[in-house]
Amino acid sequence: MRGRDDPEEPMDLKQLKALVTVVEVGSVTRAAELLHLVQPAVTRQIRALEHELGVPLFERTHHGMRPTPAGSGLADRARRALTELDRARAELTPATGAVTGIVTVGLLESTAELLADPLTRAILRDHPGIELRLLTAYSGHLQHWLDDGDLDLSLLYNLTGTPLLNVTSLAREQLWAVAPLAENLSPEEPVGLTELARRPIIMPTPGHGLHALITSSLHQAGVEIDVAVQTNSMHLQKQLVRAGHGWTILPAVAIANDLDSLSAAPLCAPETWRSIVLGMPRTGRVPAAVEVVARELVEQVHSAIRDGRWPSARLHHAPAPG
Repeated sequence: MRGRDDPEEPMDLKQLKALVTVVEVGSVTRAAELLHLVQPAVTRQIRALEHELGVPLFERTHHGMRPTPAGSGLADRARRALTELDRARAELTPATGAVTGIVTVGLLESTAELLADPLTRAILRDHPGIELRLLTAYSGHLQHWLDDGDLDLSLLYNLTGTPLLNVTSLAREQLWAVAPLAENLSPEEPVGLTELARRPIIMPTPGHGLHALITSSLHQAGVEIDVAVQTNSMHLQKQLVRAGHGWTILPAVAIANDLDSLSAAPLCAPETWRSIVLGMPRTGRVPAAVEVVARELVEQVHSAIRDGRWPSARLHHAPAPG
């Protein structure tokens, strides 16, 4: 079998694109459609890579193509390399003084509905040469993607600087108790943790930053809760509350558009706040397009708070109420 140093069969971009696409969609047929190729051409590219590297990259199953550990690892690296090439191509394309490039932004799941639309609108209007790529997840996943170089910048929470990241504080946000609509919680009447503990609680899963923040507040108050179910999905937290399976705890921004189907009130005794920060890798040179998007994201956060669209949030330099 030919090894990776064989000069007759070098790895090329088409093969890497084929690899990444098949990993993402799990099917040679679907990958061929997306790449505008015939299926045998994609199959040949995958087999050529496997022949060159001397290892299988996929397991062929009745349910599609499943990457081997070697295939997953190579796909991760290939994806980053292809993104860097796309970014370089965009930055080097001649333009009339316009800022160009690809910028991959991480948004906390709880803030995506609030920020994604105005951020995209502003960038498309003022910097049409920038291609935005928006990813949403919980803070821990976003930080991991930042550390791995899959994101250029991201919103995170309750994080200070790390050896890999520069962190800028943006805001503080209060956590709220969230209940079925029939409970008639009111934003003007905070709910104490002791009262909350009388109900079954829908909790985020352990390892989630919100779980740690809630657990710390419960310990501080000396309160124990009845955990009905745990989930890693904010959407499921709200869905289970609507179905009457218990109450939950979320940042206010996460339920700002749900008050027609849920009731909510700020937590008190003690109040529980999370800090929102902007994280960016500690790199030598920040591309102009990344700087532009970072400034615009910060402006959108500040604007949402100033305009009252981000409930219970305060700019990081503003005092908390009470």
